[in-house]
Amino acid sequence: MKEQTMTRIQADEKLIRRLQSYQKIALIVGVLGMLALVVGYFLGVEDFFPGYLIGWVFWVQVALGALVILMIQNTVGGRWGLVIQRVVEAATTTLPLLGVLFIVVIIGIPHLYEWSHAEVVAHDEVLAHKAPYLNVPFFIVRGVIYFVLWSGIALLLRKWSLRLDQNPDDAATRKKLRNLSAPGILLFGITVTFASVDWMMSIEPHWYSTIYGMMFGVGSLASGFAFSVIVLMGMLKFKPWNQIIQTLDVSDLGNWLLASIMLWAYMAFSQFLIIWSANLPEETTWYLARTKGGWQWIALINIFLHFFLPFMFLLVRGTKRAPGRLKKIAWLVLIMRFVDLLWMIYPAYTPEKLAFPWMSIAAWLGIGGLFLAIFFRQLAQVSVPPLYDPRLPVATVSEEAHGHVS
Repeated sequence: MKEQTMTRIQADEKLIRRLQSYQKIALIVGVLGMLALVVGYFLGVEDFFPGYLIGWVFWVQVALGALVILMIQNTVGGRWGLVIQRVVEAATTTLPLLGVLFIVVIIGIPHLYEWSHAEVVAHDEVLAHKAPYLNVPFFIVRGVIYFVLWSGIALLLRKWSLRLDQNPDDAATRKKLRNLSAPGILLFGITVTFASVDWMMSIEPHWYSTIYGMMFGVGSLASGFAFSVIVLMGMLKFKPWNQIIQTLDVSDLGNWLLASIMLWAYMAFSQFLIIWSANLPEETTWYLARTKGGWQWIALINIFLHFFLPFMFLLVRGTKRAPGRLKKIAWLVLIMRFVDLLWMIYPAYTPEKLAFPWMSIAAWLGIGGLFLAIFFRQLAQVSVPPLYDPRLPVATVSEEAHGHVS
């Protein structure tokens, strides 16, 4: 009886049609964005690759944030994770696509990274010292390893999760989910740290920060939660979501979003404070390029809209319990994640001069359109939460949903 009810709940045609329409729109936007990128490449190759890197890293962070949220849920449990489980599972299925799009970054290595030029390394003692790590072949190999590991973990977690829908009493599969997720979180931390060094910090290879990888990982977590909240709040008008999601669930997600932006702000401020207090030339250059020529205004906007404003609103209990308000805050955080990446990456190519690479918008739309097309397709296939988990009100939901779709 339960299995039959589950099938009927999945056949919520209104939700499925809405997700399929979003998939088509996203695909169109993705294709148009990619065409704009092609045009941009021929108009100015030097501006193309930095803009592409910003847009690509943004969506990589969303997918990685979803992956670590999924692993946290499988490890520690909680209703908050169950209600967004299908959303984050669908988001992780985009990692193979992002791995393929890494090819463009590989093509752009000579335009993005000065350490890739042998003549520069030959006359630079610091780069020569870092050459065993910062070299093109090893850079490519590491990137491939990252995406193979991330995609493999995501594939297995989704596969085992869907298996539980067919057999909720399968203790062996539940154990597999925990046994992979717990060490997977540790592996995530290690690979994300190296990836952030490779793709972003090595843009300025003379500068380094030991907290940079943690900032990248926490930024991914914030991106993942913001994206998940936006999608979940958008589905609240459909059954069975509007019968499953409780006020406490919305509040929990708001708390997670608050915690992620607080942790990001703490790390960003810690990095700034340590470098400012040490006042070493080899460290301060990174901030000097980002606090002059107009970039200081982007920094102030980032501080206010990425942290202070969401922080103040999310401290209010009513905001975290109101889906509409929480969704707006999540949109703000997600947009500011893009602004933060712009501020971190682009000043390396235009030091002390404020410039906005329009191709970063084309990359954000192009890659994002393809990302969302895959995401909505996967979400439409499994458009309900794991209703057989004892922490969800299965009986109540099943009765109402059964009557609704009959």
